[in-house]
Amino acid sequence: MARGILCLGLVLLGALQAPAQDSLISPIRAPLLTSIPLQPDFQEDQFQGKWYVVGIAGNPINATRRARFKMYTTTYELKDDHSYNVTSTMIRNDTCDHWIRTFVPDVQPGQFTLGNIESHVGVQNYTVRVMITNYHEFALVFFKKVHDNYEFFKMTLYGRTKELSADLKDYFTRFAKSLGLTENHIIFPVPIDECIDDR
Repeated sequence: MARGILCLGLVLLGALQAPAQDSLISPIRAPLLTSIPLQPDFQEDQFQGKWYVVGIAGNPINATRRARFKMYTTTYELKDDHSYNVTSTMIRNDTCDHWIRTFVPDVQPGQFTLGNIESHVGVQNYTVRVMITNYHEFALVFFKKVHDNYEFFKMTLYGRTKELSADLKDYFTRFAKSLGLTENHIIFPVPIDECIDDR
């Protein structure tokens, strides 16, 4: 694991911090996908299963969202066509909510696009990129969405359990900041039991 994190860190040293975007949504421009690492030799079968969202960082995150954010889970179910049925489970307005979508393989193993994108109003492009994972403990996944001509991006630190090491959290924070994000754009949701452990 340490070697993988070191290698990813070296890749990041060469990544340029994106310039500010002239946008009312966020002044932080989404990085080019070519500057985001991709897990080598991605193993789709090992990646499937339930992941807890231990950390999340992105340009749409602000103080209001940070204040009400609770831990949620995302479950990847591999299909015969090598796409994933992806179900996120979260508490929303005191009820258990399930959000289901499909991630379809893209140009390289470990990179996906949103299936049936035309049913997602306003979404013009949606890319998912597995940056690094050891499959049994953690994964770092990058998401980039173009919605109504605005670029949004987020990075998610997944854990197979609700707690990850301080080193992984610190690495996640440093990576987020290398993309131009600040502490205000980074959340480590408080672990909860209700809803997310029901499935």
